[in-house]
Amino acid sequence: MPFYEQKALDDIDLQLLDILQRNASLSNAEIARRIRLSPPATHMRIKRLENEGFIDAQVAILNQEKLNFDLLCYILISTNLHQEKQLEDLEHALKSMPEILECHCLTGEHDYLLKAAIRDRKELDVFIRRLNKLGISRIQTNLSLREIKYSTVLPILPAQGTTKKEGE
Repeated sequence: MPFYEQKALDDIDLQLLDILQRNASLSNAEIARRIRLSPPATHMRIKRLENEGFIDAQVAILNQEKLNFDLLCYILISTNLHQEKQLEDLEHALKSMPEILECHCLTGEHDYLLKAAIRDRKELDVFIRRLNKLGISRIQTNLSLREIKYSTVLPILPAQGTTKKEGE
C-alpha cells in the first residue's frame, strides 16, 4: 500500500498536491477552482497537508543558465572514514557547501553522490580542492553536457491513459 494511502489522503488531496508541485504560485482561488472546492476549504486542506508534512516547502526554481551556472556536476565520492563522529563531520561539511544541491549516501562502490551547480572550471577546481580536504579517498566528477529531463514532480496521480481495474 503506498505511503500516502496509509495517511488517508483522498483524491482531492492528491489533486491538490499534484497542482501545487507543478505550480505553487497559483492563487488559492485558482487552485480551488481547479479542484472544485471553495477557497477557504482549499486553504484549510493546504495548511493540513503542510502540518502533516506532505508539503516540505514552496519555492521558486531558478534558471541555472541565466544565472551563469554553466556546470552541473555529478560527483561520486568514496571515503575511508568509518567512525560515526568522522562521518557526521563529513556530512555536516557537505551540507554546508552551497554549491551542493543534493547529497545522497549510497550503497555500492561509492559512498556519496553529490549534485553540484558550479559557475565555471575555475570554481570547479576550487570546489574539488575543498572536497579533498574532507578526508575523501576518491572523487569522480561527471559533467552534465545537457539536460534531457528535469522534474521535481512526483508521480502521485495515475498516469494518463491508464485505467483503474474494478475494485481499485
